[in-house]
Amino acid sequence: MAFDSSNLSVLAYANNFTLWHYASIDNSATITGTGYFNKASDMMRVNDLIVINIDTDGTPSTKFYIVTGNSNGAVAITVYS
Repeated sequence: MAFDSSNLSVLAYANNFTLWHYASIDNSATITGTGYFNKASDMMRVNDLIVINIDTDGTPSTKFYIVTGNSNGAVAITVYS
């Protein structure tokens, strides 16, 4: 599948930081793949956190991700640790 903006929502916003929530039937490899969140590049900033419900129609899990890059419309995320 592909990124679906209707599944992205803001949980909290303060001091130029946003905590996002996203739910998807996609697996972790797809979600962390190159360009998955590019359509949201105008909203996301480096260091924003995203709580993602992954593979909601298969073997669901929830992980925290951090936006590590956002340049020229290209968003990069990685697992938050």
